[in-house]
Amino acid sequence: MRTRPTLSWTPAGEPLPRTTSLDDVVRLTGAGGVVVLSGAGLSTESGIPDYRGATGSLRRHTPMTYQEFVAAEHARRRYWARSHLGWRTIARARPNEGHRAVAALQAAGLVAGVITQNVDGLHQAGGTPDVVELHGSLDRVVCLSCGARSPREELDRRLHEANPDFTATAGRINPDGDVELPETAVHGFRVVPCLRCGGVLKPDVVFFGENVEPSRVDRCYRLVDTASALLVLGSSLTVMSGLRFVRRAAEAGTPVAIVNQGPTRGDKYAAVRVDLPLGRALTALVDRLGARPSRYR
Repeated sequence: MRTRPTLSWTPAGEPLPRTTSLDDVVRLTGAGGVVVLSGAGLSTESGIPDYRGATGSLRRHTPMTYQEFVAAEHARRRYWARSHLGWRTIARARPNEGHRAVAALQAAGLVAGVITQNVDGLHQAGGTPDVVELHGSLDRVVCLSCGARSPREELDRRLHEANPDFTATAGRINPDGDVELPETAVHGFRVVPCLRCGGVLKPDVVFFGENVEPSRVDRCYRLVDTASALLVLGSSLTVMSGLRFVRRAAEAGTPVAIVNQGPTRGDKYAAVRVDLPLGRALTALVDRLGARPSRYR
């Protein structure tokens, strides 16, 4: 078993001061065996807003809940009309320096696993092949009746064919892939059913109020349990789906390093807290560890 690096820190004590120094993160990551837990803050530099940052969408937007989506046809019509426009922006987004840095660290053998709370697929697009998508992915659709999964591109084509005159102008995009639209623009939007059974289609993501698949959670726990350190990137850790892994690591004596702009719910469990933009911080981390592939130098 890999020896875990140590830092002077007491788990679950008073949060340590935030710093702009990457020295401790370099030391932890350089030992190898690190597991990354990423959140929406990693994708903001790709043009996708977060939920809870200084400009987070939860300040203006209440996301769709699983209960509302399942219970009401008009809620599904509103969601799919808004998401039909918003998904195109998500699909056009490109990985930023932060995503590429995580891929470089994994390619160098320093990162043993990546868990992401994001649903945008940018880790994979940035070169990280094996990512645990804790909350699913917007590029897939699942039927709530028969469980069939299909590509989002296929649904996008079907929705376009069913709504040829849908010309609403998209407002602000949200991290869950929908956009702000007035109710008048949603009225009359046609939702299409599952091609296999005629059931209700839902994006293959975990909505608010919905549980993450237990097998996916167990896989994350296994990664955390064997990690030399847990590196949290761009997550406020406000919801338990991510915070539980930070608690698990701290309880086992595994150092937790958090790189995020602003405080997080997991700060009291962290051995180091760095307050820097993710792209800048991760690019510097890769360079200091000599992990940048030659094609990016």
